[in-house]
Amino acid sequence: MTEVNVNTAYYTERYRPQFHFSPERNWMNDPNGMVYYDGEYHLFYQYHPHSTQWGPMHWGHAVSKDLVTWEHLPVAIEPDANGMVFSGSAVVDWNDTSGFFNGGHGLVAIFTQADTYPDSDRPRQRQSLAYSIDSGRTWEMYKGNPVLSDTEITDFRDPKVFWHKETQKWVMIIAAGQSVRIYTSRNLIEWEFASSFGEMEGSHAGVWECPDLFLLPLDEAKNSYKWVMIVSIGDDPSYKEGSRTQYFIGDFDGKTFINENSPDTILWLDHGRDNYAGVSWSDVPVEDGRKIYIGWMSNWRYANETPTSEWRSSMTLPRELSLKTTCEGIRITQKPVKELQKLRGIQTTLLGQNINDVVKLSELDSNTFELIAEFEPGLSSGFGFHIHSASDEKVTIGYDMDLQQIFIDRSNAGENSFHTDFACKHGVELSSGNTVKFHIYLDHSSVEVFMNDGEKVLTDLIFPQQGKKDIVVYSLNGVATLKSLCLYPLRRIWQK
Repeated sequence: MTEVNVNTAYYTERYRPQFHFSPERNWMNDPNGMVYYDGEYHLFYQYHPHSTQWGPMHWGHAVSKDLVTWEHLPVAIEPDANGMVFSGSAVVDWNDTSGFFNGGHGLVAIFTQADTYPDSDRPRQRQSLAYSIDSGRTWEMYKGNPVLSDTEITDFRDPKVFWHKETQKWVMIIAAGQSVRIYTSRNLIEWEFASSFGEMEGSHAGVWECPDLFLLPLDEAKNSYKWVMIVSIGDDPSYKEGSRTQYFIGDFDGKTFINENSPDTILWLDHGRDNYAGVSWSDVPVEDGRKIYIGWMSNWRYANETPTSEWRSSMTLPRELSLKTTCEGIRITQKPVKELQKLRGIQTTLLGQNINDVVKLSELDSNTFELIAEFEPGLSSGFGFHIHSASDEKVTIGYDMDLQQIFIDRSNAGENSFHTDFACKHGVELSSGNTVKFHIYLDHSSVEVFMNDGEKVLTDLIFPQQGKKDIVVYSLNGVATLKSLCLYPLRRIWQK
């Protein structure tokens, strides 16, 4: 039998995520060009191959057959005479509308190229194409680049493209300052302006970036659908949250998006501090039927200063998006993709335990884990979990009955001196009802919390000491019942 030589030091740097995607080395930010093709999920991403801080952007590249384990590939697209390669998307041109594939099909990437206007310091952002005939392993820049520009708009970037079967056209949604613009095309090369959206809608607490537009079924019905638009909001020092992501729900006819909520309605996709610039995978097979999303797990407020070495930044877990009718209205719900369950180790279970004050679950000590728990509030004024990395370090994930709020407190969760805004406690309103359900993923430098089957989600970076974690369940000022708890240690995904 041939022995497999595993480098046990691979991906073991301090704070290195063990089951989240991160680059082998250097800087990463926005996910780009996510597309499923020929049995592989492609994840491209904003990448600076020469530094752990943001710099001249390339497209890094990785592929996965299961959204869990990833194979790193060489840099896919590099800057050229038209500028740096900013964010964008990729699609399968199944019918060779572009003419790039001699009647066959292949991948087309659509992205922003950034430089400056000649003899000027003014930023210039234009849209370009590249195509691949070998499943994304090599890319050819289209000789007619750029294919779309607008000299009147400075922030004109992050095109997301999809095929709209009803009109038999490609649709591009692109960020344009404090709004988005929608364009259509029959061949991915020649684009016609269709409409704009957003000037007086939603939040404008920062420049609009990284939009997406897609159809989702409502309440898992087969005959009721809504269109969802995602828009990320850049960091503005005036707002404590930093960069974050909002969404709109409405209708789209192939040219125009109509928001079904009032213009001043603001819907946040994630209520933590560290989920930004996320978009969905293109061309997921119809028989699969999921809309799968991933985000950049950081915040522009402190992204260049996080205390990692050799690499910087990671992605959120891939998530399946759905629409659900709630007491607040129609809202997005999120759940981790089912493929992550293959990482689970031996399950530990508790049932029907009354919690008064704090109980250390010493038998549940673990380093990286998934925890699912359901509480009956009883007379408690608050309950949840303290996860200790050392005697003086803990992150708290809890529910406040008085405020009817789920929260994360990372004020004392580990290293936070790198930025004054990092240490904080924040939360979001969540109706308790008869029970409150936590679904928590903890990695070496992050915590992701999905509440009540993904009705509310919080994603946060943390930088604790390494080693096993002590998990403490608590209840304040009365007894809460821990109806059930399942904990799974999670195996690492990285092998050299």
